[in-house]
Amino acid sequence: MTGIPLVFVFILSIIAMILLISKWKIHPFLAIMLISAILGLLGGIPLISSVGEGGKKIMGLPEVIGAGFSSTFSSIGIVIIFGAMIGTFLEVTGAALKLADMVIKLVGPHRPELAIELMGWVVSIPVFCDSGFVVLNPIRKALVKRTGASSVAMTVCLSAGLYASHVFIPPTPGPIAAANTLGIGNQFLLVMLFGAICSIPALITSYFYAKHIGQKEQARDEADSDSIEKTYEELVAEYGQLPNGFMSLAPIIVPILLMALSNIATLAHWKGLGAELCIFFGTPIMALAVGVVLGVYLVLQQKMADKLYKMVDDTLKVSGPILFVTAAGSVLGKVIASTSLVSFITANANILQSIGILFPFVLSALLKTAQGSSTVALTTTAGIMAPLLPALGLASPISSVLVVMAIGAGAMTVSHANDSYFWVVTNFGQMTPNQGYRTQTVVTLIEGISSMALIFVLSLFLH
Repeated sequence: MTGIPLVFVFILSIIAMILLISKWKIHPFLAIMLISAILGLLGGIPLISSVGEGGKKIMGLPEVIGAGFSSTFSSIGIVIIFGAMIGTFLEVTGAALKLADMVIKLVGPHRPELAIELMGWVVSIPVFCDSGFVVLNPIRKALVKRTGASSVAMTVCLSAGLYASHVFIPPTPGPIAAANTLGIGNQFLLVMLFGAICSIPALITSYFYAKHIGQKEQARDEADSDSIEKTYEELVAEYGQLPNGFMSLAPIIVPILLMALSNIATLAHWKGLGAELCIFFGTPIMALAVGVVLGVYLVLQQKMADKLYKMVDDTLKVSGPILFVTAAGSVLGKVIASTSLVSFITANANILQSIGILFPFVLSALLKTAQGSSTVALTTTAGIMAPLLPALGLASPISSVLVVMAIGAGAMTVSHANDSYFWVVTNFGQMTPNQGYRTQTVVTLIEGISSMALIFVLSLFLH
């Protein structure tokens, strides 16, 4: 099946998946795997592998499913485990509570949602949003206990802040790749400037939506304000003496700095052993491994060595379900990418050309929603747009930068079940998949549209 019928089948598959999970209470792992298999069969993926023209291997459905599943473990699996482990160390030692106190002293006790959103926005400039959420989640949870803020509102704000810079501001790989493809790789600072500006509407609108949805939804780990406040005070008393600020911050800030330094080394084309070490320790897995080592040192410093085995064991039990549901989402994305859906959208992109600066936004949003990855949507759309810029009157440096921004806005519209970030946010935020659609999916839609509105206005004055 190809063309328009496949598009309809894709839409019906997503609706069926949502109904299976939310209405009929089928476990997300089973629902996503089932829909992936059905969509793969209807989408024309062969039952078994074969060799096509020119000796090119064509993967069969079982191989496609296996590749999608394993990609999670090779890319973000260890990151999730290490990040969750750091979170456990910070929680058990009281370091997360210390960090919450530091944040409260910095921004005041009445704006925790804004604090965590801005924290996410800054962190995700050098760090992938998935990794950033896992790393910052302990602070989010501690701030909920410390301030009595809505856990859902805090989750949405953290997710939205991370996402805004992830799609707009280099040195995150997606915007860099898009800028290079469109021939403005030498306008790095200009892309950063416009990325920061265009992320502002996303931050503002998502903040107010988070406050709104936080009053309507309640996460599994949430309680009323009085019990939260009491629990916080009791926890502080139980620890006796909280760790110092530097050691509490080190397991989080050191991995972030290592990842940022790796990006700098790559962009600046550093050479030699020093550059190799920067890039090595700056990969998310190695950076978070350093964070784990610092977390273990923190545990030993707090004289909790006897609890270390149980901490690690409990973390692995919690991480397992998150990993498998995330892997199922990757399977769905891989199956969709293996059908002709993406190539059909790409081949018929000329239908959308008449809408100008909205064209890259719509195309990127279609690709994002179809296959799940914001980075893939950014890079694929940029590749399609590159030869079309002169025809659309968008060939000047400023116009090309705005095209990158429009692609970025589309690349966040929307995050749903085929996006690994959806499952990271939903599971670490202690929400059901149904709540994930009402929070993560809706807030990414709001972010994308609000940012695109500003980009459209800017395009009217800047050429």
